[in-house]
Amino acid sequence: MMQYAIIRATVPLTEAALARSRMLQDADPLAVPLATYLEEHVVEELHHDDVLLDDLEVVGVDRSTALERMPSPTVAALVGSQYYWILHYHPVAFLGYVALMEGYPPTPELIQTLQGTTGFPQEAFRTYVQHAELDPGHRDRLDRTIDSLPLTAWHESAVGVSAIATAAYATRALEELLDP
Repeated sequence: MMQYAIIRATVPLTEAALARSRMLQDADPLAVPLATYLEEHVVEELHHDDVLLDDLEVVGVDRSTALERMPSPTVAALVGSQYYWILHYHPVAFLGYVALMEGYPPTPELIQTLQGTTGFPQEAFRTYVQHAELDPGHRDRLDRTIDSLPLTAWHESAVGVSAIATAAYATRALEELLDP
């Protein structure tokens, strides 16, 4: 359910970054191309959280249980830091989060290992399969977008700090999951 708590925030985070980019468009040359990318990213990410809820139901977790469970403070910090940077610094920082979250998609080998280790049926891994198929293309498009943006050193720092924080929080969340 930790993964659900993270994935359900993807579209709202992207929409927040998009709205903030649009607010900056008259004063910031980065805002319009960033908004163009974010508009497409929203569409790419729609309903991934619903697929994960379906996967959880396959393994016996009721949708309402997943929806009602409060995320850990670490997951809240992972997602919440992005909101802070989007709203109070610059929405370009969000690209560091996207780069980490989509830059390392699950491999078929990992999915097989998870199926074998857990004993869960293949239907419980639709989200992983979907991301294994889609995320390499999303990652490549993000890379092309970042390369095409008129980034300053200041922007690059924001993306880098966000990526590093995302890696740190995601690692901490996994550690908490493995060692409660």
